[in-house]
Amino acid sequence: MRRLLTDAAHTLRPPKGDPHGPLPPLMLVLTVVTGLIDAVSYLALGRVFVANMTGNVVFLGFALAGAPGLSVPASLVSMASFLAGALAGGKYGTRFAAHRGRLLTVTTLIQAVLVAGTVIAVAAAHGEVTSPVRYTLIVLLGIAMGMQNAVARRLSVPDLTTTVLTLTLTGLAADTTPTAGARPGRRILSVLAMFLGALAGTLLLMHIDLLTILVLALILLIATSAATHRL
Repeated sequence: MRRLLTDAAHTLRPPKGDPHGPLPPLMLVLTVVTGLIDAVSYLALGRVFVANMTGNVVFLGFALAGAPGLSVPASLVSMASFLAGALAGGKYGTRFAAHRGRLLTVTTLIQAVLVAGTVIAVAAAHGEVTSPVRYTLIVLLGIAMGMQNAVARRLSVPDLTTTVLTLTLTGLAADTTPTAGARPGRRILSVLAMFLGALAGTLLLMHIDLLTILVLALILLIATSAATHRL
């Protein structure tokens, strides 16, 4: 337990000389954003994911088999948007390969612009998720999450992919003995960040409205971009 707490503290306040510097806590914020966005996409946009492509592929199979409540077009649009975002993120990763901080600053700012577009769309529709609003949100959020996933892959901070937790949970359970580079505390924080984002998103959607979740995600992205630029 002491080792877990120590590692968690190092994640939030990296020790001097850490090659990842302030990136781990910033990546945790982006993991919270993923939880918020997935709550929006699954609960408000009709059982579709914009960040979790594994779930989308499975949903697409279900929908093609005739399972009720699922949409083939929504899954396909989400996957295409995610791939477009990942392509853009890969290009930015190459362009800013020599400066990880600049890469994260620029891409989170672009993500913020995309999420701002969803805020405008929902506000213009007075919170009603019509078909045009639904697909607007799927496209914009899918691009944002694809970009985030590609950039997280380029940054290569261990156990902080920000969008996928399967390997993180596997490592947490499988690496039962301490090994060089293993960070169980970081893995636990990553899982908690996603969980808290999803929990907060669901509660806000149930008790307040969709617009509030999107505004919160926008604020977190702007804060991450500003903090990265400053640090």
